[in-house]
Amino acid sequence: MSKIFTYFSEAFEELKSNVTWPEWAEVQKYTIVVAVFSVVFALATWGVDELFAKAIAGFFSWIK
Repeated sequence: MSKIFTYFSEAFEELKSNVTWPEWAEVQKYTIVVAVFSVVFALATWGVDELFAKAIAGFFSWIK
């Protein structure tokens, strides 16, 4: 149990002393970029899914 506590203690100290954290404005800017990209990617994935669903439905109705 002592090793686990030492590991987390050293990891926390590493985060406090050696990591360069971004400014709050930069975090907000990147959060907005990620949110916009996520929405665009989700819409693109939905569009491709709809396109393939219609193509496959059309193919099977054509075979029938």
